[in-house]
Amino acid sequence: MRTVFWAAVWVFLLDQISKIAIVHLMDLRTLGEIEVLPPFLNLRMAWNAGINFGLFSSHTEASRMILIAIALVIVGFVLVWVWRDPPGRVGRIAAGILVGGALGNVVDRLLYGAVADFLNMSCCGIDNPYAFNVADIAIFAGAFGLVLFSGNGAGSSGGKASPKRKKGT
Repeated sequence: MRTVFWAAVWVFLLDQISKIAIVHLMDLRTLGEIEVLPPFLNLRMAWNAGINFGLFSSHTEASRMILIAIALVIVGFVLVWVWRDPPGRVGRIAAGILVGGALGNVVDRLLYGAVADFLNMSCCGIDNPYAFNVADIAIFAGAFGLVLFSGNGAGSSGGKASPKRKKGT
């Protein structure tokens, strides 16, 4: 669980530091947009009161609390799952990455009422209107990593031999 903890801490800190630096110190909340490597990477301020792509964003206190509760339940579920059936090292890192990202977005909802999204990527003549943040990347990468590196597959037992079951149990 130490691996999960430290992965979560580092992702959470990276997420929060990036938001402080870009949203507040670079004043993206006032500027609205900063071109970095147009059109591939821009900083574009978006306050997301919902989930991915602004879905379920009703901007009410009740919906904000429901989304916070759902995120915390998912974090709790992942932690219990990893504690009960520890995956290998990469699986534990993936769990920590997911937890750190989810908690980063929870803190945004508590502090600002919405998640601060600012990374915008477009390519090949397609103008992507959506923005995301480090926590969103971590949640996706952590979930993907858990799918790949946990369960009954190779490396999922954390290097420990699985206990043999008696016949009939």
